[in-house]
Amino acid sequence: MAYLPYGDDIETTEAGEQESIDGIIKGMTQESQTVETRDGHAVRASHAKSTACVIGKMVVAADLPPELAQGLFVNPGTFDVAVRFAQGPGEKLGDRVSTHRGMAIKVFGVDGAKLAGHDAPTQDFVFASGTTFPDGTAAGFVAQAKKIGMTVPMPEGVKSVAASIARDINKALNAVGVEPSPTLDFYGHPFSHPLVETYFSQCPIRYGDHVAKLGAFPVAAKQRALSEWQLDPHQDEDGFRHAAIEYFDGNDAVFELRTELWADAETLPIEDTSVDWPTRVSEYRTIATIRLPRQAAYGSDRVRYFDEVMTFRPAHALEAHRPLGGVMRAHAGLPCTQRFPTP
Repeated sequence: MAYLPYGDDIETTEAGEQESIDGIIKGMTQESQTVETRDGHAVRASHAKSTACVIGKMVVAADLPPELAQGLFVNPGTFDVAVRFAQGPGEKLGDRVSTHRGMAIKVFGVDGAKLAGHDAPTQDFVFASGTTFPDGTAAGFVAQAKKIGMTVPMPEGVKSVAASIARDINKALNAVGVEPSPTLDFYGHPFSHPLVETYFSQCPIRYGDHVAKLGAFPVAAKQRALSEWQLDPHQDEDGFRHAAIEYFDGNDAVFELRTELWADAETLPIEDTSVDWPTRVSEYRTIATIRLPRQAAYGSDRVRYFDEVMTFRPAHALEAHRPLGGVMRAHAGLPCTQRFPTP
């Protein structure tokens, strides 16, 4: 298959995009301030409630073909990683408000030219459940941020009902053979185990000479055996966290890191992240394995560091893995110098 090359001209900036980015930052800052005033403690503007904070290794596959041996993955090798699993909202809600999930990966010991403003030897990959990012432009991101901002002051019970309605509609769509809505899933995700989820970049990044979306796919047998697991939120409002802790107490987790290379500019758009990149056009191919050994997944000192000190941002990147598209430019704070925390 012929893959399209990366070029400095593949992005198209929206009219008024910087104003959109400024609006996103303003809105998410206000959201964080509302949460801090209400709860007496500042948290991240998204993915505030961590589920597991773990460390492990990322092993880059040997003998990758030239189109996959790019950037960080140009040579086989092993890197230390820190991985934070989290719930979606920018506030710490009970798990009955089950929304989209996050998996953020920080790779250590990374050499090579970095993006401006990033001088650490690291590379971040920020993933979420679902292959697409709803409202897939910077302007759409503003609209979504406004909707979320309006919900923050609402009672948690109202948010729980809204999430339940979103889940039920998606179940009904699935029952009649209609694809579930990514937007509904964003607000009302199933009560599934966090370690059986597949996580996606949702937005494209530069992939050396090419462009790609990435995904982390669970492959350990113990993880796959959790496919029928369902949380009863009436039994445990922190059940996702407790399930992850229990899993890591006795088992390793393994994710294959896979890439879907850009192969068609029409069906695989750069700027509109609400459009799924169909795998019939370009399939996901394995480039590395992330191994997270059994460990204490929620030790107090580590959680404090992961939650209060460590940040994960798309702009913490090699030049070879520059975030692309309007949502990524807004999400990463590019070209704006202000940034807000991500998972």
